[in-house]
Amino acid sequence: MPVYEYKGLNKAGKEVSGVRDADNEKTLRQLLKRDGIFLTRVGKGQKGGGGVLSTEVDVAGAFERISAIDVALFTRQLATLQKAGIPLVESLGACADQIEKPKFRKIVSQLRRDVQEGSSLASAVNQHPQVFNQVYGNMVRAGEASGTLDQVLLRLAEFNEAQVRLKQKIQSAMMYPVLMVCFGGLILIGLFTYVIPQITQIFEDTGQELPVITRVILFISHMMRDYWWAGILGFIAMVWGFRKWKRTEKGAFTWDKRRLGFPVFGPLTLMIAVSRFTKTLATLLRSGVPLLTALDITKNVLNNRVLAEVVEEARLAVKEGATLADPLKRSGKFPPIVTHMIAIGERSGELEEMLTVVSEAYETQVETRVATLTSLLEPLMIVGMGVAIGIIVFAVLLPILQLNEFIQ
Repeated sequence: MPVYEYKGLNKAGKEVSGVRDADNEKTLRQLLKRDGIFLTRVGKGQKGGGGVLSTEVDVAGAFERISAIDVALFTRQLATLQKAGIPLVESLGACADQIEKPKFRKIVSQLRRDVQEGSSLASAVNQHPQVFNQVYGNMVRAGEASGTLDQVLLRLAEFNEAQVRLKQKIQSAMMYPVLMVCFGGLILIGLFTYVIPQITQIFEDTGQELPVITRVILFISHMMRDYWWAGILGFIAMVWGFRKWKRTEKGAFTWDKRRLGFPVFGPLTLMIAVSRFTKTLATLLRSGVPLLTALDITKNVLNNRVLAEVVEEARLAVKEGATLADPLKRSGKFPPIVTHMIAIGERSGELEEMLTVVSEAYETQVETRVATLTSLLEPLMIVGMGVAIGIIVFAVLLPILQLNEFIQ
């Protein structure tokens, strides 16, 4: 059945657009009329998603971002419909009608068309790796093979929602410190570029030798006021050079290794990686994905090449007949409690349950550590700002006090 992209007017006279299946344009017009939409423009979709209206849709969609929560909501709706016994093609069509973002709605309509033409859902979602990652595709494939697609989709929805919640908690916790840094930076820039230059002339007229701290402050003020462009260019050059270095294999590996060794933030990075590793591996195994395949997928979600290399070595060891816990323990990168729990899970045949326990424990630790870090950063930044402003005030007042003593 062809897929049409359309534009029309609803009963309120507001312009609406969307994607819909119909036998022909006449049928499409009738279907839209039944929904209270007067058709104004129509274009027939193609395999690659192109069509008469595709240019307009793509221009609007270029600035549209499909978030993880969008995918999670779609997955939960699809799981609910599948659990209710509704055929997959109809379920995808119903989900497409519920999606507000045109770009995502178009992708789901493409999934429906591919499935209708005989493709599996796993093959269809793998055509859109920018939206559905490897974890998604492999879990759907396992669900289709085992006949438990509705259960797998529900696990996928829960998995995506848990990842989104963890990310949002970290972002919200760090928002206040970031705003404090930006606000404090603006205050210091204002002091150096506006306030200090106003009183520089007083020091120059006295002709006295200024204290070292005052000369340093005046030098910084002079550089920020007259050579601000050099600072911006230097900052851009450093960022560009760092990003270019990090894109190299050696640079990326070195940076990921240093990230794990940073004070305070290094352990937090490891906690997040362990939580993501155990959660993803448990979800894949519970959905019927083989262990070797699951490890190959999981190493790509760690976002750290050092840990990914450890997981790859563990995968090769498991392929040779070893247990998963032993190579992880020998690496020294994973905490002992993690490898111990994995070993217990392997011996008892409850690896998925143990991985879930570890992931939940580390998610809680991450939340606690972030909250503690935020509560410590706030007073530290306030004290830091006070010290910086105090040094500036002292550097300005010191020569004035010396001048008063000289006059007396």
